Amino acid sequence: MAQTIGNPLSWGARAVQKAGHEVGEAVNAMRGGRTRPRVQRITAADLRAALRDGADDFKAMRSDVITLVVVYPAIGALLAILAFSADVVHLVFPLAAGFVLLGPLAGIGLYEMSRRREADEPVGISSIFAALRPGVIGPVAGLGIVLVAIFIAWLLVAQTIYVWTLGPAGPMGLGEFYRAVIGTSEGWTMIVAGLGFGFLFAAAVLALFIVSFPMMIDRQVSVAVALATSLEVTRKNTGAVALWGVIVAALMVAGSIPFLIGLVVVLPILGHASWHLYRRAVVHVEDTER
Repeated sequence: MAQTIGNPLSWGARAVQKAGHEVGEAVNAMRGGRTRPRVQRITAADLRAALRDGADDFKAMRSDVITLVVVYPAIGALLAILAFSADVVHLVFPLAAGFVLLGPLAGIGLYEMSRRREADEPVGISSIFAALRPGVIGPVAGLGIVLVAIFIAWLLVAQTIYVWTLGPAGPMGLGEFYRAVIGTSEGWTMIVAGLGFGFLFAAAVLALFIVSFPMMIDRQVSVAVALATSLEVTRKNTGAVALWGVIVAALMVAGSIPFLIGLVVVLPILGHASWHLYRRAVVHVEDTER
């Protein structure tokens, strides 16, 4: 039967009602899912298995991550513009390091692809966008805001360290900045302080987000439950989580040489591996009752 628009007033009322229903579902998703899952013990063997499964996912769905070839050159171009056109040479390294902090958020599409492959569901480029389906997009956005706030806080701390060590009117050119950093005690103080605070931020992100984003892609859970579960995974598996952080950092450094090209392979593998690590570290009660 052909559909007609009908009376404008009734059509508008239905549209408003539908919009309100969708907003209500999003709010309920943000609030709901408070049941805490069970956290498992994980070992170095689980980390190796997660990486192996992540590499297997990458090989099976390689054509789906080709878009990363476009994303990362764009990031490099942005960093170059910030460095040479905005007189913020001193923030290039904090921005590059901060990009690692945003990794859990950037991997959302990869978690969904691994989830679909595990469930024998169709996988394609559209899977990246399917991750943000109704009931999931709200909580993921809330968790993303928390992560972006940490990223901004890191940049503010980096700027404060720079002003504290080299002063507000520090060197503007790349060569002058390099000489001031390497050739002065203030520059070395900036390096040490930056590495120290950078480690603290990286540890906080690892503890808060090691399983939180994959968990939200898998289940409708609240931001509070996702963060609490990640913290519990970290508390219960401190050594394994620390080792995972070292592995991620080492692979990111290796993938960044030269010119971030290796990240086209490293990041997808890490994203898929993060999903498999989540599946090993977290067990949901409803799954055990089936």
